[in-house]
Amino acid sequence: MLLTRGVPVLVLVLLWLYCLFDAIGADPARVRNLPKVAWVLVVLLFPDVGSVLWLVAGRPRGPQRSLPYKGNTGIPPEYDRPGRAVAQSPDDDAAFLEQLKRRAEEQRRKAAEQAQRIRDEEQPPPV
Repeated sequence: MLLTRGVPVLVLVLLWLYCLFDAIGADPARVRNLPKVAWVLVVLLFPDVGSVLWLVAGRPRGPQRSLPYKGNTGIPPEYDRPGRAVAQSPDDDAAFLEQLKRRAEEQRRKAAEQAQRIRDEEQPPPV
């Protein structure tokens, strides 16, 4: 008896959870027929019918774009610059290396100042 009623109920609950999370995670610009919030409410308020409606009429079609840059070529924009024939290593750029040196020296200076402040706070005042 439990098997005949339990399995269909479990399948419906799993379908409802899948559709609910799918509707919540869907890209709002690609959701069909209703706004995304409306679809989430439909799936929440009418679990069985809302889940089927989401799958048939609301779910985005086709593969989801996973690469958000430059027309989905798979090449990040920093490597696809016009006028730059050969990729240049940061180690070849003298200005970049000088900037790194200045930044490292500034960080060392701040760390030394902070260490000195801590040492000064820990020493008791002279009596």
